Amino acid sequence: MKWPGIRGQLTAWYSFILAISLAAFCTVAYLAMVYSIRYTVQSELRERTEGVRSILNESGPRGRFALQDELGEFAAGLGPADRVRVADAGGLIFASSGMAEPIRPRRRFARFRPWRQWIDGKSFLLSRQEIQAAGNTYDVTLAVATADLDHALNLGSVLIFASAPVFLALAALGGWWMSRRALAPVDEMTQAARSIEARDLSHRLAVPRTRDELGRLAETLNDMLARLEAAFQKITRFTSDASHELRTPLAVMRTSAEIALRKPRTEAEYRETLEQIVRETGNVSQLVEGLLALARSDSGAVQMQMARADLREILGQACKKSRILAAEKGIAFSGDGAAPPVWVDADSASVQRLLLALLDNAVKYTPPGGRIDVKLEAKDGFAVAQIRDTGIGISPEDMPHIFDRFYRADRARSREPGGAGLGLAISQWIAQAHRGEIRVESEPAKGSMFEVRLPLAGLS
Repeated sequence: MKWPGIRGQLTAWYSFILAISLAAFCTVAYLAMVYSIRYTVQSELRERTEGVRSILNESGPRGRFALQDELGEFAAGLGPADRVRVADAGGLIFASSGMAEPIRPRRRFARFRPWRQWIDGKSFLLSRQEIQAAGNTYDVTLAVATADLDHALNLGSVLIFASAPVFLALAALGGWWMSRRALAPVDEMTQAARSIEARDLSHRLAVPRTRDELGRLAETLNDMLARLEAAFQKITRFTSDASHELRTPLAVMRTSAEIALRKPRTEAEYRETLEQIVRETGNVSQLVEGLLALARSDSGAVQMQMARADLREILGQACKKSRILAAEKGIAFSGDGAAPPVWVDADSASVQRLLLALLDNAVKYTPPGGRIDVKLEAKDGFAVAQIRDTGIGISPEDMPHIFDRFYRADRARSREPGGAGLGLAISQWIAQAHRGEIRVESEPAKGSMFEVRLPLAGLS
């Protein structure tokens, strides 16, 4: 069974609620009409009872015949349908047609309130009371014909309950039309969304002019499409760059092996070829490890082993490894070895990898005779490690992209050996995983300053 759409569900719920409301309204209206008619008849009976009481008080002392004349005139004034009966302790004084014998209610308590009864095939509402007048007790029965009242009641009930289904049907059709019109923009957005393909995510949905829920939905979907487009472009660029970076070392290894196999070579030539292949294999391994690290970080599969650690010790180990590379290039290297302990909650291996990547960049892009200064301090609730070099610097147009994957600035930086442009991207991910950040200041030909900020560990 196919579940109805939102339009059908809205119409069904609207009709259901309206049906309940109409049923309650019709019931209340019918009961109110019955009460109103009954109250009117009862009021009429009370007024007529008071009229009979006045006649008994005024004409009773003048004798039975005078009383009969007055009651006859009273009965004539009631109309041909209504009736009256008056009797005293001695017997009948006056009675309209069909009222000669005393009429007893079917239920005892009805004697004290009006009741319905058939007389000569006609329905009446009767009231029977004992009235004290002029020293005598009279049994007074009044009857009001209910034919006109029943007709009005039946007509009213037919109008109420017969018109309700018609009104409900019209309201349901109106609800269907209104829901169709209200959801038309959703259908348009659905068709527009289906027309957008992965190869071209630049299209956007039309945003309705009304600033309602549909407008906010369209804006939200457009924001989602923008994020998807950016992610798709990022994945496409990442795949293209990874393929490019892998193609070069693989081509070098294949070419070197093919040249070595074309004709016999000396042992030294074979060794040189194998050494070149080993170097390229190392570059490929480094690239693949970087790609795996970033892929795991994107999927959330990497779990940091957080523990309380001394950042001074981690930075010292990183500086010890980088100092050797700096010495080989003739670069002066100074570290703040006298700094006090700076405690952080961190994955020590990951943080050391971050610092090594920054130090490696500083050595790589600082020419011989330059200088690298490392400083560590605790400041404003953060452990702050600064790595400052006197290298070639970063141009302002390259600055926004240095943390992009596979991004390497042009000119001198792109000609430096080694690296695939993943170091800073991995470093930024590690910093963010530790709720920290990396700040950069740089000026071309004057050097760069990378500042790592990690939250200090809480006091135990």
